[in-house]
Amino acid sequence: MLTVSIVIPAWNEEDRIADCLTNATRQTVMPHEVIVVDNRSTDATVDIVKTFMEEHPDAPVRLLHQDEEQGLIPTRNYGLNHATGDVLGRVDADCMLKPDWVEVVSGIFTEDPEAMGATGPVVYYDMPAKRVGLRGDDSVRRHMYRADGDQVLLFGSNMALRASAWRQIANEVCRDREDVMHEDIDISLHLLGRSMKTVYCQRMICGISARRMDTSFTSFRNYMNRFRNTFAAHPDHWRKRKPEHTLYALYPWMHTLYPMYQRYLDRMDINPAERLWLKEQFDVARRDEPDDDIADAADAVGEENSHSKP
Repeated sequence: MLTVSIVIPAWNEEDRIADCLTNATRQTVMPHEVIVVDNRSTDATVDIVKTFMEEHPDAPVRLLHQDEEQGLIPTRNYGLNHATGDVLGRVDADCMLKPDWVEVVSGIFTEDPEAMGATGPVVYYDMPAKRVGLRGDDSVRRHMYRADGDQVLLFGSNMALRASAWRQIANEVCRDREDVMHEDIDISLHLLGRSMKTVYCQRMICGISARRMDTSFTSFRNYMNRFRNTFAAHPDHWRKRKPEHTLYALYPWMHTLYPMYQRYLDRMDINPAERLWLKEQFDVARRDEPDDDIADAADAVGEENSHSKP
C-alpha cells in the first residue's frame, strides 16, 4: 500500500492541536508521517506539539516552522513540499480524522492509479445530531462540490493528493496574496486544468469544527464570496451548482445553535473532539494490543456513549 503523509498547517491552535495529533496517530494504519507546520504561533501550540512528541516517541510526528510569511497557503505549501509520503494528506489543526482515514486514503490511491486527488464528507464534532449532519454533508459534497460538469472539488479540511501530482502543480497554484480565494478549490482547479482525476469517497471521513458559523454575517458572507472569487481567477473552469447557496440557508440555524451547544458542552465538561472517535479508537487498541482491561474499558465507553451521546 502507498504511504500517507499528513500535513497540518497551524497558527494559534492550542485548544485542539493535541486532539488532532491523537486522532492522526491512532489509526488502523499508521501514517508515514504527521507534519505540523507552525506559522508564527503566539500561543502554546508549539509547546503542546513538542510535549506530544516527547510523550509519544514512537509516533511519526514532525514539527516544522514556516516563519518567512504569515498565511495558510505558504504554510500549506511548505508542509506539502517537505512531506515524503506517496500520498499527501492535508487537514486543519482542529480536524479529527476517523481512525481508518489513513487506511482508506492509501486504498483510494493504491486501487486507482489514475486518482490524483481525493476528498470525502465531514462530521461537525461540536454540533448535535452528528449522524444526520454527516449524511447531509455527504449529500451536499457529492452533488454540489463539482466543477467542469461532474469533476470533484477537494475540501481543504479533508483532502489528499498524490505526491507526484502536487509536484506538478506546486509552482502553479495561486498565491492569493489578497486572501480572497478558497485555496482548496484553487488546488482542485489546477489539478483539473492538467486533466488529473479527482475522486470522492464516502468512507474518507473527518471530523471538523463548526466554528466558522460562529462569526458575523458579514464575515460569513466574505467567506462565501471566496467561491466566486476562486472561479473568477480560473475563467477556463465553470460550475453548475453553487454550494454557498445551501450554506447561506444553513447559516441562521447553525449560527444560533452553535454557541448554545458550546455552553452545553462546557456545562457537562465534554470535550467533543476527544469524544468523537473514542469507541473506534478503543477498538483499534483492542485489536492491536489484546488486553482484558482495554476490552472492558471499550465496552464501558461504548455503553455510556449509546445512552448519553448528544
